[in-house]
Amino acid sequence: MRTKQHEINYHTLNAICDLISSAREMEDVAYVVVRQLHETLGLKGCALMLLEHRSKELMVAASHGLSTTYLNKGPLSSLKSISASLQDGPVAIYNVSDDPRLQYPDEAEEEGIKSILSVPMVIRERPLGVLRLYTAEPWEFTMQDLTFVTAIALMVGLALDGLRSTQAYKNSLDFLKHLRQAWKEESAPTVQ
Repeated sequence: MRTKQHEINYHTLNAICDLISSAREMEDVAYVVVRQLHETLGLKGCALMLLEHRSKELMVAASHGLSTTYLNKGPLSSLKSISASLQDGPVAIYNVSDDPRLQYPDEAEEEGIKSILSVPMVIRERPLGVLRLYTAEPWEFTMQDLTFVTAIALMVGLALDGLRSTQAYKNSLDFLKHLRQAWKEESAPTVQ
């Protein structure tokens, strides 16, 4: 049970949307979201992890409030580390000390983490990663909490997907410009 009520409301959602919409780089989107959630909700920490499809590992893209020691505890397997959150939706863990779904329960306890909420980021049925909230006190996550964090994860996923598409488009344009310039230089008449 929460010792103090954390307010999850439209103001928080609006602040996060503003931050996401003004970000121009994927790293900026990830960092502003985890920082805002950490500060607004009074969390122990927050992390956004992206799925590396080949290795099936979750890679930390951004975090706030978590120690370097905890973040470097070892590779996070998407098949072992609260794996159901990628396939089945949000997973709430009330007590990290007795939940078998954690890959590194001892490290979570050493970090002072009591509860975790793991929410998938899925775009067009393709998992991109997870957004995780870590609390210092046991937190019984409500449906309102799940709905709110799920909406944030969806927005982050859409923003990351959009930025990735924009970057790919820019790279394609740069490549085409380079090809056009090379073609012009090749087809230019040589003066003898």
